[in-house]
Amino acid sequence: MSIPDHRAISDFLDAQAAEAGAARNTLLAYGRDLRDLSDWLAGRRQSLAGLTRERVEDYLAHCDAQGLSRATRARRLSSIRQFTRFALEEGWREDDPAIRITGPGRAQRLPRTLSRNEVEAILDAASSSGRGPAEQARNLCLLELLYATGMRVSELVSLPVAACRGDPDILLIRGKGGKERMVPLTPPAREALTGWLTCRDNPPKDSPLARLIAGKGARWLFPAPGTAGHLPRQSFGRLLKDIAASAGVDPSRVTPHVIRHAFATHLLEGGADLRSIQTLLGHADLGTTEIYTHVLDQRMRDLVLNHHPLVHPISRDAPSSESN
Repeated sequence: MSIPDHRAISDFLDAQAAEAGAARNTLLAYGRDLRDLSDWLAGRRQSLAGLTRERVEDYLAHCDAQGLSRATRARRLSSIRQFTRFALEEGWREDDPAIRITGPGRAQRLPRTLSRNEVEAILDAASSSGRGPAEQARNLCLLELLYATGMRVSELVSLPVAACRGDPDILLIRGKGGKERMVPLTPPAREALTGWLTCRDNPPKDSPLARLIAGKGARWLFPAPGTAGHLPRQSFGRLLKDIAASAGVDPSRVTPHVIRHAFATHLLEGGADLRSIQTLLGHADLGTTEIYTHVLDQRMRDLVLNHHPLVHPISRDAPSSESN
């Protein structure tokens, strides 16, 4: 059975959205990758229907020659594998040409994180960052919730206000692919949430905030002007860098995802198990969570190399502090 590439890609994306619950950004990435492959094949007067293992390998070599990073090439192969598996299941083809291809892999990069003191400094600075009490309360609530839960930035800015009423001990978070998880709140996060809700629900008449919650911002915990009605993640990213700068922390080291990494790393340092952290972060695969053990491994090595007595032994000829 042979169908045009554009229809095949469209059907694949529809299935990923409906059956696998793939997130919008995942679908966009699949679409870009498969269209690039289709264009490359068209230049050789071929199509996705006639894709072979050799052609996939040739395409990956082409991507390498273009100077694409190992991570990008690995993602493209992953997109191809998802598509060829779908084509086999749908009966479009009788084999899966990508199933045994070894990808370039991803270079393992340790997640950037922050020390506890740095996070505390950022949280302290958040309470005084803003153009008035309401904005300061909002900023503190954003930071406290982010560090208390390890939410992704998209999950944080799109929190429905209804999920945050009644001084909750636990938040229900809707993550990638519409999957839900429960994450407990720390006492400081609950206090910051209560403070922000008080300001949010009682804005001065005819103020910008009052107009926001009277319109499409009414649904969101953090309303903002714009199409979505809630604070854009890019705006929060810029806000976080400003707060980091005021806290004396290098803004180039601070992003919402770095705070998420700090949340996980500090939990692991405190004795939390990987399965619990996986659940809190909303990771589908424990292997994704295991990267944080490497952060601790490096810290342990640094601790030993900097503080073990045999790394920098005291000279036997040095005078003893206990000598008479």
